[in-house]
Amino acid sequence: MGRIVSAVIGVVLCVVGVIWIVQGAGSLHGSPMTGHSEWSYLGGALVVVGAGLLLWAGYRSLRR
Repeated sequence: MGRIVSAVIGVVLCVVGVIWIVQGAGSLHGSPMTGHSEWSYLGGALVVVGAGLLLWAGYRSLRR
């Protein structure tokens, strides 16, 4: 059960990170975050953390 939760959280973090990257780049309008490049950097970090969770969940499922 824990690896499923880790995988779902990893996917959510990746999706939110990509949205932040696009908003920070100014391509997605309608938010105060639009056009502020620091959100692109934070989004990139969030994608890395989410991908790490996905890899960890995958590794845990292979071990069992």
